[in-house]
Amino acid sequence: MKAAQFSRFGGPEVLEIVDLPDPHPGPGQIRIIVRAAGINATEWKLRRGLLSFGAGLPQTTGRDVAGVVDEVGEGVTDVAVGDRVFGVSDDGAGAAELALLTYRAPIPLSLGFVDAAALPVALETATRSLDELGVGAGITLLINGAAGGIGSTAVQLAIARGARVIGAASAANHDYLRLLGAEPVTYGDGMAERVRTLAPDGVDAALDVAGSGVLPELIDLAGAPHNVVTLADIDGAKQHGVRFSNGFHGHAFHALAEIGALIEAGRFWLPVERTYPLAEISEAHRVSERGHVRGRLVLVID
Repeated sequence: MKAAQFSRFGGPEVLEIVDLPDPHPGPGQIRIIVRAAGINATEWKLRRGLLSFGAGLPQTTGRDVAGVVDEVGEGVTDVAVGDRVFGVSDDGAGAAELALLTYRAPIPLSLGFVDAAALPVALETATRSLDELGVGAGITLLINGAAGGIGSTAVQLAIARGARVIGAASAANHDYLRLLGAEPVTYGDGMAERVRTLAPDGVDAALDVAGSGVLPELIDLAGAPHNVVTLADIDGAKQHGVRFSNGFHGHAFHALAEIGALIEAGRFWLPVERTYPLAEISEAHRVSERGHVRGRLVLVID
């Protein structure tokens, strides 16, 4: 099969398309013919060597996938060959023609492969973060970096839980955040004061998606470090006693099966800003790494 991988750490140029042996599912796994694969910030950080999950070189890449089941492993009863599914590629190898999945769910009826491939990691990450913060009805939540893929997802999931959401983003994204149901504020100097114009007594909880060095302000607004979770600032989390959340501490993949009801009710939408063929994965990584993407970037696998 064709797959993207890198044999050394570095910029997007280290990615290459190679031929790898076709994988086959083990117990509990399924194999899909990949139709689309999402791009996440985790992937370019791994490619640069900024993160390490214990994998050596060469490394494949890609976690978010959507496609059609073509093989099932022993004990699999929830899906069958021919089903449309989306989920998280085992071993981070989804930017390929074939992928193995343990965490998966049927694609909601109204979604195509591209839109479905934008969802899995953002859904799991946002759901896990909201659970850790205890976000529910009556909670006021501040999200720093609310317009990206994870931020957009967290905004809508929090509102579906009955929370009030204040979203920090650039001024250019304020109308977009209002469309999602959040009350926007501009990030940067003076953000805390702008939040207090909307919530004079501060907020109940804060989620840092952007990792822009604002943890002290978020702690002040939320009242205490335990009311703040960051997804992007591990050093700041250690310094300020804030929880750093990642997918290796309590998976929330149940969100994959639950999102369909919100989508079909018109209460959830995650835009795909741009698609790329697999051969242009380097450019997709380059755009992702620059940041300022509204929603998601997705590879289309022919």
